[in-house]
Amino acid sequence: MRLPRDVSGQNLIRLLHRVGYEVTRRSGSHVRLTRKGETEHHITIPLHKVLKVGTLDRILTDVAEHLGVTKEELVQSLWG
Repeated sequence: MRLPRDVSGQNLIRLLHRVGYEVTRRSGSHVRLTRKGETEHHITIPLHKVLKVGTLDRILTDVAEHLGVTKEELVQSLWG
């Protein structure tokens, strides 16, 4: 599975909003998102024009782990 290469921080925030994440804090060039449920989950997204592939991979791995799905399923649901 190949990750998209042109994802901005703002675009990723918009996509993660679809799966229940809300902006809870902004500090400089980073935004903290929180998903509330049985347990809270926090992730930090850098507001870069294009996220590095490793950064995107780590964020998606963390989100997929919290949601209980595979990273491939998460990527498919976000980007179709």
